[in-house]
Amino acid sequence: MKNSQGTSHRRFRFSSELPLVLTALCAMGLSSLATADDRPTALTQSGVVVGLRDGGMNKFLGIPYAAPPVGALRWRPPKPYGFFPGFVLQATEFGSECTQAGGGSEDCLFLNVYTPSSDSGYGGPHGLPVMVWIHGGGLTEGSSDSYDPVWLVQQGVIVVTLNYRLGYLGFFAQSAIDAENHLKGNYGLMDQQFAFKWVRRNIAGFGGNPAQVTIFGESAGGQSVYAQLASPLAAGLFRGAIAESGSYTEFQDYFDDIVTLAQAETTGTATVPSGAAIAASVGCANQKASCLRAVPAAAFVALEPFPIYPFVDGTLLTQTIGAAFASGEFNQVPVISGTNHDEYRLFVALDYDLVGNPILTSAEYDAAVTALWGSTLGSAVLALYPYANYPSGGVALGASGTDGIFSCPARNADQLLAQFVTTYTYEFNDENAPPPQSFFGGLLTFPLGAYHGSEVQYLFKGADLFGKVSLSQKQQELSSAMVTYWTQFAKTGNPNSSGEPAWAQYSAAADEFQSFIPPTPVAESDFDAEHLCSAFWNTF
Repeated sequence: MKNSQGTSHRRFRFSSELPLVLTALCAMGLSSLATADDRPTALTQSGVVVGLRDGGMNKFLGIPYAAPPVGALRWRPPKPYGFFPGFVLQATEFGSECTQAGGGSEDCLFLNVYTPSSDSGYGGPHGLPVMVWIHGGGLTEGSSDSYDPVWLVQQGVIVVTLNYRLGYLGFFAQSAIDAENHLKGNYGLMDQQFAFKWVRRNIAGFGGNPAQVTIFGESAGGQSVYAQLASPLAAGLFRGAIAESGSYTEFQDYFDDIVTLAQAETTGTATVPSGAAIAASVGCANQKASCLRAVPAAAFVALEPFPIYPFVDGTLLTQTIGAAFASGEFNQVPVISGTNHDEYRLFVALDYDLVGNPILTSAEYDAAVTALWGSTLGSAVLALYPYANYPSGGVALGASGTDGIFSCPARNADQLLAQFVTTYTYEFNDENAPPPQSFFGGLLTFPLGAYHGSEVQYLFKGADLFGKVSLSQKQQELSSAMVTYWTQFAKTGNPNSSGEPAWAQYSAAADEFQSFIPPTPVAESDFDAEHLCSAFWNTF
């Protein structure tokens, strides 16, 4: 069951009304809020949250960080939540996920805070480093409650996971709405920034240090991290950033999915229709904002492609992410950035094998390459990635998709970033990573290898995407190294410590990546050659 506390609220001015709340809470006595089983409590600007102790950490679940973006607040920047009813929130259940295929709700702007328990050696108000996780899902799906951060928390950090608006409810450019006097288009990114500000204002009440925040995310969450690095409005909200597999729409010249609001409103892109076309498709050919806000959320979800993209709106994003990195006009903090060795095999499995259409012949492979890369680029891809050179069509298509969509664009981002900030780069290389839960028993014609998202289960225990998988002893050792790198980076801005192999800072001259291979990470220097970056993908 989802937390229903967030449905009752009122907006208020924190500066004028918070003292009244504190006076009331002091009168009540914070100690009186503790339950018989000594559940943890924390003070926020909305009141007191009462969590639970579970799995070796304190959990504060389903905390509303903004007013529900429903009704007149649909497609508007997030607003303050206000006070909890009675100034107390029982934060023991996750809030609703944001509207997406299969369910969710527009009332979804919740976050979860995980802190070390008092018997961990890190409990208490110690000003702990904070890691804020942004989930993936192509900006159309996913939620904050799919990730158990206990391994990270056990290393002495606080982890915050958050929901943000998805799909056309979170990323929408339409003329009537954009004519309103507010920030435009990137509502999901606005939500993320609003959550970062919530952390800055409130995390001290949980024992965290608001000046020591690292943001991290995977896939669309990794792309969001890149976007927040590029956003002038995110300045000062974090001091470190980790982007996992977020390079799939940027840092190359053969895709142009991140466009201006004006283009998104009127013409759209090859993969995402224009705002005008979307409005007409849901019955609002008159293009009126009032009509659009009255349309049921599910009608928008039914039209969404996968994935969708943010916009260059002129304020939150004043230029493309790649342009910001190239010019140095971004939030200059230390960065970890990386990809997985076989990223695209996951999408080959989803688009071909798991729908009963595996790539079994040269002709089927040629068609799949053309579908992915288009006729012009496809012919060059077929010459460099011929069917005969691979054990299966799935591995062959996975190779070009990995190299051209993830690996080489990410390396381009690394080289841009490293000109201005301390940058650490990695490649996740466990070819035997456990598969997603939905693939158990699935008949694939090729191995998934180190597929897109496979590294997440080495950082989060029992992430829902993977089910209750078991890592081998060597994989557990790799997991321990990765967790140490991530948390050490959150503590110091440098992933290195005495307990794990040294991870060199990236430079274009050395072009060295840390290879996450079980059981012990090692340095690799053949990333460029293996993925054909300089030889092919960067020649366009």
